Amino acid sequence: MTTPAPASPHGSTLRAAAATAAAGAAGLTYAAVIERRLWTLRTAELPVLAESARPLRILHISDLHMLPAQRSKQRWVAALRALEPDLVVNTGDNLSHRQAVPAVLRALEPLLDLPGMFVFGSNDYYAPKPKNPARYLMPEGRKKRIHGPELPWEDLRAVFLERGWHDMTHSANRVRVGGGTVHAAGVDDPHLGYDRYSAIAGRPDSAATLRLGLTHSPEPRVLDRFADDGYDLVLAGHTHGGQLRIPGVGALVTNCELDRSRARGASRWGAHMWLHVSAGLGTSPFAPVRFACRPEASLLTLVPRPAAGHHNRARCNAGSDVG
Repeated sequence: MTTPAPASPHGSTLRAAAATAAAGAAGLTYAAVIERRLWTLRTAELPVLAESARPLRILHISDLHMLPAQRSKQRWVAALRALEPDLVVNTGDNLSHRQAVPAVLRALEPLLDLPGMFVFGSNDYYAPKPKNPARYLMPEGRKKRIHGPELPWEDLRAVFLERGWHDMTHSANRVRVGGGTVHAAGVDDPHLGYDRYSAIAGRPDSAATLRLGLTHSPEPRVLDRFADDGYDLVLAGHTHGGQLRIPGVGALVTNCELDRSRARGASRWGAHMWLHVSAGLGTSPFAPVRFACRPEASLLTLVPRPAAGHHNRARCNAGSDVG
């Protein structure tokens, strides 16, 4: 009888390494080829309106990071017009290329007929540049700003304004929406240090149905100011929801000072205010991957706050494919 030779520890290590490499390659292929094109509508119900107000539906779009040839994304965004929201809010980072303005307008054209408002982000002003992804895991690396060439944000802004959307950059405005009044205000991109909250500081209209704040990057220093002034809801983008999420763990980074648990979706900020962060619809062209974090737009149904003594919580879903 022949006794089989013992398994080689070296061979077992090689097989394990090969299996790990194959799994990693499969995950990277999925993240780069499949998931980043799985356009998804996320919905949530937020109790933020004045008592007895009728529900208000906001379509929140952020971080398109559009390239001229991204036709699938353009068609999907354009099809969101069928949702018939009362208000469209765009929280910036529309561009990733100097020639992408026509592509953004193809995507948003049907939505420009609806009431809308916007603020811009860093990738409206400057094109992205190649960066070492590992620097986002390091606190000091996240603070370093690397700007590419200037982008034609003024052209995009001009069309938005011509079609009736409101530029909320360091501006406050009262807008009639869905039978109610929205008092909205916004700041320029805090990620670039462009925010000047003092330009809009002060309590918003107490008689408004909704007091709405806009910012591209959800920096806590800005969110605290909105909350202190008495805003009901702030909409933001920038984080990409973490872009790469680990199931059961969530986002590893937010690319700002916001804590990882708030990288995507709705959360409370202080005793009164809600925050909604969009995971966005795009990526940098130099990091075109998403994992466990589908590209998304959000349809937010705003309802009256509950009476005193009742629990004030949001109802959200995990998103669904549309279009």
